[in-house]
Amino acid sequence: MNFLIIALQVLVVASSVIMGAFILLHKASGGGVSDMFGGGMTSSLNSTGVAEKNLTRFTIATAVIWAAAIMALAVITRFTGL
Repeated sequence: MNFLIIALQVLVVASSVIMGAFILLHKASGGGVSDMFGGGMTSSLNSTGVAEKNLTRFTIATAVIWAAAIMALAVITRFTGL
């Protein structure tokens, strides 16, 4: 059981970092981290909207994984009394 708890905690931390990076990479209305890396390249990629749609999908998937891991930790903690 301890291995499962540690694995879920690592998953929460990793997904938090990844989700933060995905959120910062989204196209902003003005300057930001997305403009810091590549500038002109990001504007050409986002002209079709495909990159932005994929980034949104990855962000949502990461958020679902993050939420599921936190709920699993809560259930384990509740019923094992740890």
